[in-house]
Amino acid sequence: MRHQVSPATAVRLVAQRELNTRLRTRGFVVGTLVILLVLGGYLVLQAKVVNAADRTSVGLTGQASAISEQLGNAARQAGVDLDLRRVADAGQGREQVHAGELDVLVSGSPANLSVLVKSDLDRPLNALLTGISQQEVLNAKLAQAGENPAEVMRDVGAARVAVSTLETPDPDRGQRLVVGLVMMFLLYLGITAYGSTVAQGVVEEKSSRVVEILLSTVRPWHLLLGKVLGLGLVGLVQLVILGGAGLAMATATGVLTVPGVATNVLLWGVLWYLLGFFLYATVFAAAGSLVSRQEDAQTVLTPITMVLMVGFIAGVTVLQQPDSTLATVLALLPPLSPILMPSMIATGSVGAAEVAAALALTLAAIAALTWLGGRVYQTAILHTGSRVSLKTALRG
Repeated sequence: MRHQVSPATAVRLVAQRELNTRLRTRGFVVGTLVILLVLGGYLVLQAKVVNAADRTSVGLTGQASAISEQLGNAARQAGVDLDLRRVADAGQGREQVHAGELDVLVSGSPANLSVLVKSDLDRPLNALLTGISQQEVLNAKLAQAGENPAEVMRDVGAARVAVSTLETPDPDRGQRLVVGLVMMFLLYLGITAYGSTVAQGVVEEKSSRVVEILLSTVRPWHLLLGKVLGLGLVGLVQLVILGGAGLAMATATGVLTVPGVATNVLLWGVLWYLLGFFLYATVFAAAGSLVSRQEDAQTVLTPITMVLMVGFIAGVTVLQQPDSTLATVLALLPPLSPILMPSMIATGSVGAAEVAAALALTLAAIAALTWLGGRVYQTAILHTGSRVSLKTALRG
């Protein structure tokens, strides 16, 4: 005889059981810590690599030492980061370039500079040095012609090209795209991992016949909803930990310079994770209820994970052109919205109308798939032995 438990109590108890079981496991704690350590190490390495790649060490020797101030001013105006050093002689400078202690050695007279590099010379630095040499030659020619080089160059420098733009350029667009891609990866990983965990939990309870004991106390719908809520909260906890810690570390290391944008995307990511998880969780649970052995679970889960994988791959592709019609259409499709929409929001490629439409469509899809998945789960969960066909489960 079924012991009567109120629906709210039943759902709460099942969800609490999943939370206590998963959050306290060594796998969850160790896995989260390992990901954080890897993420932290990657960000520190990335910061060092970016700083090293952006800064060029330049040695000046002989007469070329006279252009140090001129080269430094020109580099600052052009946004080029140079580390200027005086070198005693060309031989010592050659050894430093060979050893990697210097990127560039500049020698010769200001009007006839010679440059030594290990492999190639960066175009911006090449342009700066060429400009200085040309300036020296021009000054000499103007002096020969009886002109004042300073006055002539002041007039030349006043000439400007008039530039008009249709849109205001976004200097943070590159970082917005990176933040969007990172959030898309976290959402894909979280929905896939915890959705699969729902299915594996269903198969485990079914194969061990624990579900028969549970269903003597609670109804199938309550068991399903409690399991989905509990595991969804576990995934949410991990997403917030990883996202928040990653944001803090990226800001501290200087890899991320738009923390406000990243924080906004993280908040949107939390919302879309919940929507995406509830969109797929009952489908994963229904798929798991069709089989009675863990060995058979992968065959029913593959079609679902393939949809998520296709969405992730499509997202990486279309986000290269986030303003395209294709990107907007894909982000509006409920199976892909939870993965793509936060990234589109990060790049500023969608407006409030598109976001509202995606939310409405996703909520409608959640309602439909929850009813459908719940029907399959309720029919197949107590069936043991051979795999239950989807047609039979839907028929009830």
